[in-house]
Amino acid sequence: MYAKQAIEQHPEAFEALLEFERTGKLPKPNPKERANFTIDAKLLRHYRAYCKEHGLNMSARIEKYIKGELQQGKKKEM
Repeated sequence: MYAKQAIEQHPEAFEALLEFERTGKLPKPNPKERANFTIDAKLLRHYRAYCKEHGLNMSARIEKYIKGELQQGKKKEM
């Protein structure tokens, strides 16, 4: 019972253990993946300049926005 709950709550940990068993190496704890998408060129230039001017990590900001969007979606489903 507890094992099934643990797997449901932390699937990434068990996936890492399976990867270790398969390859003998542990994967990075929070792997990043490059994403390709289309965005307005002018908007991208302005946002890149804004992030540079304010010392912000553009990828981290976009990631944070996506997480917020997903959380809002979960709230609407409830």
